[in-house]
Amino acid sequence: MKILEIRATRGPNYWSNWRHKLIVMKVDLEEMEHHPSSHIQGFAGRLEALMPSLYQHRCSPGYEGGFIERLREGTWMGHVMEHVALELQVLAGMQCGFGRTRSNGKAGIYNVVFSYEEERAGIYAGRAAFAIVEAMIGGKSYDLEKDISELRQIREQERFGPSTASIIHEAKRRNIPILRLNEYSMVQLGWGVHQQRIQATMTGRTSSIALEIALDKEETKKILYNNACPVPDGVVISCGEEVRPAVSKVGFPIVVKPVDAHQGIGATINPKSVEEAFVAFEAAREYSDRVIVERYIEGNDYRMLVINHQFAAAARRIPAHVIGDGRSTLQQLIEQVNQDPRRGFGHEKMLTEIKVDAMTQRLLERAGYTLEAVLPRGQTFYLKTTANLSTGGISEDVTDTVHPTNIFIAERVSKFIGLDICGIDVVAPNLSEPIQQSGGAIIEVNGAPGFRMHLSPTRGKPRNVAKPVIDMLFPTGQSGRIPIISVTGTNGKTTTTRLIAHIMKMNGKMVGTTTTDGIYIQNNLLYKGDCSGPESARFVLRDPTVDCAVLETARGGMVRAGLGYDICDVGVITNVASDHLGLYGIQTLEQMTRLKSIVAENIHEKGYAVLNADDDNVYSMKANIPCHAALFSMDASNPRIREHTARGGITAVYQDGMIILRKGSWCVAVEKVFNIPLTYSGKAAFQIQNVLGAILATFVQGVQVEEIRNSLQTFVPSPAQLPGRMNVFAFENHKLIIDYAHNPAGMEAMGKFVTSLGADFSTAVIAGTGDRRDEDLKDYSRTAAEYFDELIIWKDEDYTRGRKSTQVMNLIVEGARSMPGKALVQIILDEDEAVDHALQNVRPNSVICIFTGRIEAMTAKITAHKEQELNLDITPKDIPNMGSRSEGLNGE
Repeated sequence: MKILEIRATRGPNYWSNWRHKLIVMKVDLEEMEHHPSSHIQGFAGRLEALMPSLYQHRCSPGYEGGFIERLREGTWMGHVMEHVALELQVLAGMQCGFGRTRSNGKAGIYNVVFSYEEERAGIYAGRAAFAIVEAMIGGKSYDLEKDISELRQIREQERFGPSTASIIHEAKRRNIPILRLNEYSMVQLGWGVHQQRIQATMTGRTSSIALEIALDKEETKKILYNNACPVPDGVVISCGEEVRPAVSKVGFPIVVKPVDAHQGIGATINPKSVEEAFVAFEAAREYSDRVIVERYIEGNDYRMLVINHQFAAAARRIPAHVIGDGRSTLQQLIEQVNQDPRRGFGHEKMLTEIKVDAMTQRLLERAGYTLEAVLPRGQTFYLKTTANLSTGGISEDVTDTVHPTNIFIAERVSKFIGLDICGIDVVAPNLSEPIQQSGGAIIEVNGAPGFRMHLSPTRGKPRNVAKPVIDMLFPTGQSGRIPIISVTGTNGKTTTTRLIAHIMKMNGKMVGTTTTDGIYIQNNLLYKGDCSGPESARFVLRDPTVDCAVLETARGGMVRAGLGYDICDVGVITNVASDHLGLYGIQTLEQMTRLKSIVAENIHEKGYAVLNADDDNVYSMKANIPCHAALFSMDASNPRIREHTARGGITAVYQDGMIILRKGSWCVAVEKVFNIPLTYSGKAAFQIQNVLGAILATFVQGVQVEEIRNSLQTFVPSPAQLPGRMNVFAFENHKLIIDYAHNPAGMEAMGKFVTSLGADFSTAVIAGTGDRRDEDLKDYSRTAAEYFDELIIWKDEDYTRGRKSTQVMNLIVEGARSMPGKALVQIILDEDEAVDHALQNVRPNSVICIFTGRIEAMTAKITAHKEQELNLDITPKDIPNMGSRSEGLNGE
């Protein structure tokens, strides 16, 4: 067996519209295709012994033990890998339960599909599952714990912390899209111009000055002291000689902590002597050059959380501790506490496991204990000097008992420091009375405070503190979304995408566009090349200047990684034809239709699926869309159009040389095709189809008919506005067209257009692309031979895509010559030489079509040829009012 490919989806995909995060592992079972699990002696028993928790997998029977039943009866190894990969992630603390294993269409090759929480962990689980199955087949031992430990490490490295996760969860609940911007905790909420950013609990609105103040404990204390906020007395020192005078001035009890640190790092609470204070000073100096020695305030440790300068929650924090039972050692007591199912590794659970570190050892030494000491029954021993949850502390929600005066103080402090999300540490006997009266004080102010103690307190009521964060970033119910128009289909995607983008730009939108030519932001080309996949879509959605996205959505990106967004407002499906079959397991036209329907099935419920009613495959998508439908047709009498219009639906049709838009009983003539440059006076029928789809897509987005009409009149299929899509160059006695048509349907459309031009002779310069099936390549050239008088076939070395270029060229030649008497076939291996030959032997009133992927280079070549014919040598006699001067323009 071998793994052929492993990849991850990150959006709606071929396997599921709702489960966006899937691993797709393509495996070749080779000889194991003939050996299901029941045919391998001891296989099921070995796997059950290694992973007994697989019993919980229901599989197709639908009950616990269902998968084990299948395993014993006999199932294929790809299916086994699916379940093992899922269970590995579950054992590592990730809840993953969806899986599918399906044949790729070729004997022994399967797509093993399963869900993941963290992409890197999912890929690791897939490879580990493959290795486990191999080991069980061979009867070998396997170190399962090593994989689980590695997966846990990956999980902690990759997953969001509880604070970030809570904000993301609240955003998703409100249908606000999210996009992770780096491997840490930076996240974009919303698209384009409406986006907001967070990193943990910092937002794009968090003041850097405020963060600097909060990090500098001395500066924070000065600001609070000068504004009558209760803070403990203290001094800042920077060398060991200053410890004794500082202790003498402040007086015991004291706290020693670094000026520039957070989360209690480097702090020592209540050292008992000058010697211990000196040790505490050295510990603090590891994190800051300056150290605070301040009065230790007796009382409980509280955190007050203020968001957008409004009180949100409060919690009492209790340091990690154990309580003696008179017989267990301290080490045993710690182990007992860590057995609490609420405790886990890192942030995986409500509480964190207690670890014995340097701070714990110092406390043990101070008390004269070792880990083997036995505490008397009922005695509490604190294992940390700080109450952080990340070091094993616990929390108790006290939000409802906070005195109004303390709320007033907290909100005032947040404004003085300037933090939009502010954590205020208070030590006081309680918060139910004003802290000035109880002898309490504000110990610290924190930027980017953790939310876990409020989200999941050990005791008390959980508080949804992510809600006020989202309220602050997206007030009045804003979703953070911009209109997304997604265009897919076999042919016409790029043209339709560019025309829609043009109409939206003419309507005042700041448009980001993805196409097979590149990425455009407000008409500026930022990336060249095929940019019709999900990463390009996300590039546009990340751009803070864009308020409308028009995305060409090609087959390749969808099948490899899914859509680049969660949901769109308009989805346009131009047509579905037999192209790119045989790639990524898409073998049939039905499967291709299912793939293209991903766009139609992931549209907002108030949005529109714009469907070609003349295409049976496209029209069939109407049954499963979650939104409104808008239909277009080249036949105004199409029964599908009539029915849809009668029911009040929106349609666009071509009728008697006119584009007609209908909405129920309402009807308007948009424009004569003669006046739409893209249609070449109506001769390019396939371009009329593209116009119909674009009109509907923009009309349902609220663009007025008059604006659409004006935009249609100003969109020209030139190299500037529509590179490589039916770019026509008119020469003195012939025409030359550059086009990207690369499949039989596209070639047929171009062939019919060339025929409509009434030329005496036509030439096509063509090559083949290596990722097509043999029959598709032959159909492509066979179609060309049907419509053109001459074919010049060249060998494409750039788009072989895994094949030998000679093999591809030979298939093109074979297809062309299978149409005897239809076209003269010539072979010229180099594209430039093939084009030169066509130009040198051009006939009067003829058309030359160059079908190429080298759009930019070929456009430059033909433009230079055009300039030579024009002969732009201007002399004085060509210029009015130059008199009788015969000199050249430069006086020569």
